[in-house]
Amino acid sequence: MRWRELGEEECSVARTVSVIGDRWTLLVLRECFLRTRRFEAFQERLGITRPVLADRLQKLVEAGVLERIPYQERPVRHEYRLTQRGLDLHPVMMAIVHWGDVHMAKDGHRPVLHRHRACGHQFDPVMVCSECAAPLQARDVTVEPGGRRGDAR
Repeated sequence: MRWRELGEEECSVARTVSVIGDRWTLLVLRECFLRTRRFEAFQERLGITRPVLADRLQKLVEAGVLERIPYQERPVRHEYRLTQRGLDLHPVMMAIVHWGDVHMAKDGHRPVLHRHRACGHQFDPVMVCSECAAPLQARDVTVEPGGRRGDAR
């Protein structure tokens, strides 16, 4: 399988990896969720070269994950904001953060804590069943063929 062909695969993981599956794209997304919006701010925070950053931002715009919105007319400058498709990546990013906190944090210290605005508590992301709200672990899940017209969930 070639990198350029991942988006055409029947596998949802492969199609997702075709959009977000490189280190710079994941770090750009991290910054988006931290409310970084402008090209120069991305570049400064990530230490990424201008051509690589421009490429990743353009790919995310083309994939519908980000939208490019003008904020200045002369010269024309744009900022990048998460679309609903991009916001739907939040659980994915939180899962990556949680894994890093559990398995990669130096001295067990998390670099960033997350607080739920509604209740005020710090939290760990937890995957739960959409039907019964029970927490899910890998061994609790089986897979079945979905077919082309399967449930869109």
